[in-house]
Amino acid sequence: MTSNSPLYENLERAKGFLARFSSSVTGHYINGKWQDTDDADTYDNIEPANNTSLGKVVAGTPSDMNSACEAAADAFEDWADMPGAARKKLLHHFADLIEQRADEIALVESSDCGQPIRFMKQAAIRGAANFRFFADKAPEARNGQSLFQSDHTNLTIRSPIGPVGIITPWNTPFMLATWKIAPALAAGCTVVHKPAELSPLSATLLADISQEAGIPPGVWNMVHGFGETVGKRLTEHPAIKAVALVGETTTGSHIMRQAADTLKRVHFELGGKNPVIVFDDADFERALDAVVFMIYSLNGQRCTSSSRLLIQNGLKDRFLNALKARVSNLRVGHPLDPATEVGPLVHRGHFEKVLGYFKIAVEDGACVAIGGHRRDDLGDGNYVAPTLFTDASNSMRIAREEIFGPVLTAIGFDDEQQAISIANDTDYGLAGYIWTKDTGRALRMAQKVQAGMLWVNSENNRNLPSPFGGMKMSGIGRDGGDYSFDFYMETKNVCIAHDTHTVPVMGR
Repeated sequence: MTSNSPLYENLERAKGFLARFSSSVTGHYINGKWQDTDDADTYDNIEPANNTSLGKVVAGTPSDMNSACEAAADAFEDWADMPGAARKKLLHHFADLIEQRADEIALVESSDCGQPIRFMKQAAIRGAANFRFFADKAPEARNGQSLFQSDHTNLTIRSPIGPVGIITPWNTPFMLATWKIAPALAAGCTVVHKPAELSPLSATLLADISQEAGIPPGVWNMVHGFGETVGKRLTEHPAIKAVALVGETTTGSHIMRQAADTLKRVHFELGGKNPVIVFDDADFERALDAVVFMIYSLNGQRCTSSSRLLIQNGLKDRFLNALKARVSNLRVGHPLDPATEVGPLVHRGHFEKVLGYFKIAVEDGACVAIGGHRRDDLGDGNYVAPTLFTDASNSMRIAREEIFGPVLTAIGFDDEQQAISIANDTDYGLAGYIWTKDTGRALRMAQKVQAGMLWVNSENNRNLPSPFGGMKMSGIGRDGGDYSFDFYMETKNVCIAHDTHTVPVMGR
């Protein structure tokens, strides 16, 4: 590596941005202030590229979370009463600051979670776009409907639900945090953010930007730590009226139990084992591009990744041969190298879990067509060779369990009905992808495939006004556009009489 290489330049710039985290303890942001970290319990934040420490992070306590929830409750009324136009202005300023710091965000995020820098630069800009979209909707957030009857008019009005808890994951933490927090703030809710303990740094940058943007104290609070302590307290705290989670299905089940006593509203975007269904008549090259992108980008650590390839048998041999060539060409390397397409997995424990599926696949009778091993040649990081399993059936564990790595399982099918049966034979129902030139077939499949989101002849293309979410074990609720406000706001009906109807009389 030369001193003028892109990787060297990114490493040097990242060191500068990361210096604040390595030279001090990363703590909580509560009620508009960074909290004192003296004498606090801490843990090491591990860099996936080499498994060395990026610095110490405070392991929050239930007391820390109580302070954050109380601050959010105290700030709620003033924030909710702020005119939507004023919130719009603040949130647009927030987006401006994200764009100004996009390089810093991308380099810190890539270092912290192992995602290739080529994708994290886009994720930072998407985070700004999320804030701009919901900023523009803030003035209309309270809007409802007018429903006319001959003797009455019914008006619906909306109001923010209250302080909300936001729990975000480690795979693309910055973008997913903005996706949850922006609509909450636009609706008039105050926020307590609990980021994943494995990727805490971009959440710290977001809290930093909130302070710089002038978000009032208590409106944005952020507490680091572990799910079993601060996460549990957030979901149980009586001041928190709703909890939004992006994470594992098992975590959603825990939160549902923890939130039951206070009857919190919950919104879960959880796991998936998403099918991409390729028919014989598909556009071959476009389908191939999409199949590769939707499982091997973001290190396969994407909730909407198409981890099951259902390929029609008439096309199977040709498609799999081309797919094997593409997978073998994928560039695995340091996440800060612009040439890298697949980086290290986020954490040693997750890395070992993914490696475990290579043995499981062979035991169950699948063929490891490409990959199936760790990349020891790349040093001490959590590097896995992009992997393709063939000769698989939908009953195998590699086809039923969410591996959440750069691992694709290919399964053949004969006809449309068999494709639907295989696609739906899963506990999950987040996303699905259909490749065919037959419009009628595409519409039939769209009716029958059990998933909250379907893309026809496309990879995952995000449209911010459209609903985003899953069914079955993949989640509850929808994000996007007005669907987000359905979660973060209460709807009230007001019935106004025209003074023309007969009021029932008793006891006169």
